[in-house]
Amino acid sequence: MSPNPTRPLETTIAGDNEERIKRFLATASHDLQSPLRHIAMYAELLLDDLEETLDSEQLQSLKMIMEKAQVAQRLTKALMNFAGGAPQLSPEVVDLKALAERIWSELVDETGSRDATLVCQDLPPIRTDPPLFGMVLRQLISNALTYRGSSPPHVVIAAAQEGAIWLIRISDNGTGIDPAHRERIFEPFWKLPRAGAVPGAGLGLTTAQELLKALGGDIRLEHSDESGSRFAIRLPVA
Repeated sequence: MSPNPTRPLETTIAGDNEERIKRFLATASHDLQSPLRHIAMYAELLLDDLEETLDSEQLQSLKMIMEKAQVAQRLTKALMNFAGGAPQLSPEVVDLKALAERIWSELVDETGSRDATLVCQDLPPIRTDPPLFGMVLRQLISNALTYRGSSPPHVVIAAAQEGAIWLIRISDNGTGIDPAHRERIFEPFWKLPRAGAVPGAGLGLTTAQELLKALGGDIRLEHSDESGSRFAIRLPVA
């Protein structure tokens, strides 16, 4: 079927891209549900059978496997709901500092960035959907650790209330984004054209943007140069 001739080309392309994103997220989330469910189930069975025979370190490791699998299950379910076009939001009061520090700890372990530092500047509790906003925060922190410069990664997260809006800023000291590409970083399936590019689908910032829309907020690149980048997230206070 040909595109609607009465619709502007940009609108048609944007709509097609949004559908591609949602199909990708729906398929990936659906395919992950079964293995995650089995990981959580077998970890729980092992805990029931072996809890009395394991030392404290082994027990903690097994509990961690089960907990991480359960968290991943909740995240993939949230993505499936989002991809279905009608996300089921479950807002609650979130300790933003605790959430940021937990995600930071996980990503430092995953990326091996032991030299990285995080500064949380008086982060307030906010009311939002924890899994969805956690995915947004995870993407921005992951980018800061991945696209690092010559110095150890340093990330600063700050938040301030401006009327009915929370303004949350995530700053890093990474390689920065060339001005020629700043308008494209939120485009689906687009990645920075640089040597040794990190593999991936090119949906990280696009997904973060779409999730924030579902939460009633938005995101923009506020500043970027050779000293690093700063992203600004806007979320409703209530």
